[in-house]
Amino acid sequence: MYQSRPEATIRQVAADLGTNAETLRNWVRAAGASRPRGRRAEVSAEPPTPLKAENAALRKKVRELEEEREILRKAAKCFAGETRW
Repeated sequence: MYQSRPEATIRQVAADLGTNAETLRNWVRAAGASRPRGRRAEVSAEPPTPLKAENAALRKKVRELEEEREILRKAAKCFAGETRW
């Protein structure tokens, strides 16, 4: 499935789709879609969506929990070594 990339040129999208750039250009014209000549679409500087923010927070929490687990694992090994006679 093709993923949209607003900054991509018609030539790049055509290559991704495996079609001729002129064919794709004709399809775009026929669909009435246009973009000012000589300028690429601007990438928006919008803040992350709530889902992206939540994913980032969850990834951070996973890293923290993995670090804590590793510390506890090492502590358990240490204590197990001390309690053996």
